Amino acid sequence: MANLYLPGIVAIAAGLPVRSVAVIGGGPAGLMAAETLIGGGVQVDLYDAMPSVGRKFLLAGKGGMNLTHAEPAEAFLSRYGARRMQIAPLLDGFGPQALRDWVHGLGIATFVGSSGRVFPADMKAAPLLRAWLHRLREAGVRFHMRHRWLGWDDAAAHGPLRFAAPHGELPVRAGAVVLALGGGSWARLGSDGAWMPLLAQRGIHVAALQPSNCGFDAGWSEHFRTRFAGHPVKAVTASFTDAAGRVHRRQGEFVITATGVEGSLIYALSAPLRDAIAATGAAIVDLDLAPGKDLQRVLDEVAHPRGSRSLSSHLQSRVGIAGVKAGLLRELVPAQEFAGPARLAAAIKALPLRLIAARPIDEAISSAGGVAFEALDQDLMLHALPGVFCAGEMLDWEAPTGGYLLTACFASGRRAGLGALAWLATAARSP
Repeated sequence: MANLYLPGIVAIAAGLPVRSVAVIGGGPAGLMAAETLIGGGVQVDLYDAMPSVGRKFLLAGKGGMNLTHAEPAEAFLSRYGARRMQIAPLLDGFGPQALRDWVHGLGIATFVGSSGRVFPADMKAAPLLRAWLHRLREAGVRFHMRHRWLGWDDAAAHGPLRFAAPHGELPVRAGAVVLALGGGSWARLGSDGAWMPLLAQRGIHVAALQPSNCGFDAGWSEHFRTRFAGHPVKAVTASFTDAAGRVHRRQGEFVITATGVEGSLIYALSAPLRDAIAATGAAIVDLDLAPGKDLQRVLDEVAHPRGSRSLSSHLQSRVGIAGVKAGLLRELVPAQEFAGPARLAAAIKALPLRLIAARPIDEAISSAGGVAFEALDQDLMLHALPGVFCAGEMLDWEAPTGGYLLTACFASGRRAGLGALAWLATAARSP
């Protein structure tokens, strides 16, 4: 063991329990696990492949650091879809209010926006991250940057961890391990999914990574793409019916891209849209371009005599359809349907937008897939690898934007940290 780099408080060659934990991954989940662990009195060494921690956290905060959401608990839980039962216990231990209180403890004030989203008072991620890292370092967490995890040195469950480090490969021993390696989106910031085969080789069930909170391709004509790429489509309602007959409906806005659509309204529907495209090759979203008017009113306005005015001027003055909305009508509705008021009104209220592919995972805000919850116990420890815990986006769950992603990452990091402390305590009492 003399050739091992042993990061714990004490490296005991005689084989006594090592009261140290290696946290691999420096995003919100890994940092929260580190804080929980250092508070439990163990030595914590955090490893990350990037030159600094929290890179995706910082980039996500550039448009306003949306930490969590202030909506009622039941509505909040519903955002986790099929995994709400697995996420609920994590949020019971560290939910939206606990997260806000924790941020306040760092000296950062928060406020609730008109949409219910919760932000730092200055809307920025950097001051929060700086204060947090200062507190972690003061508490004794040791950071090891540019250390890429390569798996284990041998087949033993607790064999040395392998890292590619600046000065060569290093084996590391620790009493427990928390993996918080992220999903597969934004690989340039460190979430590249390279850990997937390392766990699969150990017999751990990992679901394939897929884009989540992503844009979609629509196959625009050259004319429409050239004219409207980059234009926002505001004040619309999008509806989609999945294979089980469930209707998904959201109101908001999205953006036309060179290949299709993206933006908050599309992201909110991305999971069922992605699954539908995977199953059938396409998904049809109905767009209500005039959500403030019912069908009869739109029909009355469209059918109103327009005299010498053009149809475009008529639709703009009577229904408010102009610009990119008018462009969408021309792109998606056959020309002959413009001659009939009933068909045109129906298209304005339910314009069928056909989506044919999700954008690549590296363009997505987040990812679905990863370590199956069935491979973990209630403390997020791998059944197949006692003493190894998983947290954050590398778990198989997804949620829309709006603070739900960050909240669950924080909560899972805390649960994994508490689980590792409990496991170390049990191991210390074992003969």
